Amino acid sequence: MEVVSGKSGLPANAYTELKPGEVYMPVVPAGKGVKEFTFRSIFVGILMAILFSGAAAYLGLKIAQVFEAAIPIAILAVGLGQMFRRKSTILENVIIQSIGAASGLVVAGAIFTLPALFILGLDDHVNLFQIFIAATFGGIIGVVFLVPLRRYFVADQHGKLPFPEATATTEVLVAGEKGGAQAKILAVAMVIGGAYDFLMLAMHSWAEEFTTSMIAVFAPLTHKIKAVFSINTGAAVMGLGYIVGLRYAVIIAVGSFLSWFVFVPLFNHLGGYISIAIPPAEGDMTIASMSAHQIFVYYVRYIGIGGIFAAGLMGIVKSMPIIVQAFTKGFKEIFASRKSHEGDEVVDRTQRDIPMSVVMLIMVALLVGTWLFFRFSVLNGQSDPNTMSTVALVVVFVVSFLFTTVAARAIAMVGINPVSGMTIITLIISCLILVAAGLSGPSGMMAALLIGGMVCTALAMSGGLITDLKIGYWIGATPSRQEWCKILGTLFAAATVAAVIVMLNQVDGFVVSEAHPKPLPAPQANAMAAIIKGIMSAKGAPWLLYGIGAVLAILMELLGIAPLAFALGMYIPLSYNTPILLGAIISHLVIKSAKGNEGLVNARRERGTLIASGFIAGGALMGVLGAVIRFIETKYEIALLPSFHNSDTAFGNWLGAAMLAAVCIYVYLDAKRAKVEI
Repeated sequence: MEVVSGKSGLPANAYTELKPGEVYMPVVPAGKGVKEFTFRSIFVGILMAILFSGAAAYLGLKIAQVFEAAIPIAILAVGLGQMFRRKSTILENVIIQSIGAASGLVVAGAIFTLPALFILGLDDHVNLFQIFIAATFGGIIGVVFLVPLRRYFVADQHGKLPFPEATATTEVLVAGEKGGAQAKILAVAMVIGGAYDFLMLAMHSWAEEFTTSMIAVFAPLTHKIKAVFSINTGAAVMGLGYIVGLRYAVIIAVGSFLSWFVFVPLFNHLGGYISIAIPPAEGDMTIASMSAHQIFVYYVRYIGIGGIFAAGLMGIVKSMPIIVQAFTKGFKEIFASRKSHEGDEVVDRTQRDIPMSVVMLIMVALLVGTWLFFRFSVLNGQSDPNTMSTVALVVVFVVSFLFTTVAARAIAMVGINPVSGMTIITLIISCLILVAAGLSGPSGMMAALLIGGMVCTALAMSGGLITDLKIGYWIGATPSRQEWCKILGTLFAAATVAAVIVMLNQVDGFVVSEAHPKPLPAPQANAMAAIIKGIMSAKGAPWLLYGIGAVLAILMELLGIAPLAFALGMYIPLSYNTPILLGAIISHLVIKSAKGNEGLVNARRERGTLIASGFIAGGALMGVLGAVIRFIETKYEIALLPSFHNSDTAFGNWLGAAMLAAVCIYVYLDAKRAKVEI
């Protein structure tokens, strides 16, 4: 077997498909004894989980801005590790990141759905315990459903899926450990990317999004046809595209172009013949009166959701042999005698998951616990609560099971988890089933939202865990320890998030009232509440739009095109997909510039990946800092930073395009500076 090693940092084959007989050797080999699961790593990880959960939930509900915690925690872990008498090992930093990053995942799952309980006026029916249990059970479900799929996504798909967020985090951890030239490249890129995004987001130096809607010559397209081109000018998003690569970026972009340049104009044209409001649009708004963005949000996005759902089902069918094999092994381990395992092959530390027998036992405990939760805490006092609790249990586990692979694959491809879209599907299914079973009113809405909260958290967790496990695979961590760490982090993150949600409801509120004249925006939760109201009031769901998306996904599958990537393109706004394509094109050009010299290709790819990772890391840090500054300015009505007020001006629009072009040129030229090490 051939083992490929790099000169420094990650091995040379970390990001490429393995040739026959080739083996990937992590930074820390399986046989090397390095401190990993220590008191230090557990304590710091739990502290990070609590701090970032509170901050992310508070800022997410206060100013509707959720930041990604994984990369900032990795940077903090590296920095704090230098301050101890014994420097933290890279595996300790992986554990800190694994535990702490549960914060962003639980927060995303919780604040997207659970504040809707208060928005719908269910204050008297919900309490802190219920929110905590929903978030906790959802997080653990996401972990146990993903464990059997780890080897497939992480090892079997090595080099086939780009894992952009995992790549950025791994580069931070490895550069912090190795130091030298790699750390310098990463640090410079973090400073440039962070300063660039800070000037754009916090000081409004140029438009965050370049759009043709602000260019006079495109007015006929903007207002009559509703065909609008836009591109996010942030360095971090472009860096994400650099790592994603050209294959997936093109598929995503084509799906997005179909949504924005075919479906949006088509709906606009048809709307010219319809003078009434058509659901799922709100109020009396007609299609003809909508902007391109509104048509996308109210109609076209649902086509993307249908595509994601269908792609997920097809992914489940493809993955079913792997899933069946994993769970069959689990059953055998449970009932096999100890003697029968005496001759078993010893599994390397870097390939050791939580035993399937333990996974199965946790699953049984979750099944029982979830049923008891709905039976005695949510539906107690309702007619036939046993049946209703069973219905809720089935929906939670079946939908979570179906969408786990979707969340994991989406994160692995583009670093974006479409949990909101999948949660919408979950809420619709839950409401329809509960109403058909005879449950409606406050108890029905509460049950549906808690189901949605569990599923949303499970999907966010599965996407986050696959990122952690890929980081561990590259570096050489123990998968079983990472999996247990995610469960541990979930407990502390769920408790923190539940407390923050209940506290903010009492202090600021989520709906306008005499006590709360300026409630929290909570946009995602408000959207979920609107869906619940619509279904419970018999308005129905946009099944035709879902069906169109499903047909398109099936067509992509038949054509051999990745259906999930295509559906994600239809669902995610165009402004986020175009910079991903731009970054991928730059990556392609950098590789082509090496003119087939394999050593030079690897050197330039590695340097470019470091630069892109630095942009992502810098953007993540500035996201946290920008959110804090925005909160202080909003809370105390003061200006901490000067503003150039160019966000919404024609000058700012063109300046944004120029700045994006400049940063792209920098990435291309700097990546080409890489030389082959002799």
